Order: sequence, then structure tokens, then C-alpha cells
Amino acid sequence: MRLETIQVAKVYRQLLKAVDKHIGKDGGKRHFRDFIIEEFRKNSNLSDQAAVQNKVKLAHDYAFLLNSVQHHKELLLSYNIAVDRSDEMKKILNKSAASVGLQLPDVYQA
Repeated sequence: MRLETIQVAKVYRQLLKAVDKHIGKDGGKRHFRDFIIEEFRKNSNLSDQAAVQNKVKLAHDYAFLLNSVQHHKELLLSYNIAVDRSDEMKKILNKSAASVGLQLPDVYQA
């Protein structure tokens, strides 16, 4: 396996992992993941090495951007910047309850 192929596979996995983690992979957001898979398959037989390197760099940069934006958001939340924390607190409470085998009840929605 060539070094370029290994590099492309590594970036492909990083990008899919970042999209799954930060955007999501449920039904409504599946098109992000499908687009990435389609683009990598479509460009898998390019012979122009410069074009391949540009596309790999773009994919790497986008994965880095997704991870960095999420990290920045987490920092803002941890510093109690005026950001709505209700969804974040709900996630934390659900994780805490799940870690001891419990499930929080659904809250009445008005």
C-alpha cells in the first residue's frame, strides 16, 4: 500500500469520525456523511497527484475545523459565557444517570 493511500485513508477516517461526533449520524443529518463518502469514492481514481493532495488537505482541514469549533464551544460553556446551557446540562445529567443504570424521566413540554 502506498504512503498516499494510507494518508488518504487516515484523513477519510478522521473526517467521518469528526462528522459523526460533532454533527451527528441520525436520519436528518445522514446526508453530511453520505456526501463525504460519495466525494471520496468519486475522487478515488484521480491520477493528478496535486489535485489529490489538495482534496486530502481540504478534508483534513475540515475535520480539524469541526473538532476545533466543538472544543471552542466546550470552552465557552465551561467559562459560563452567556450561552444557553440547558441542552448541555441535559446531556450531562443523562450521562450521569446512565452511568449508574438509571434513566431520567421525560420532562413535560409546554
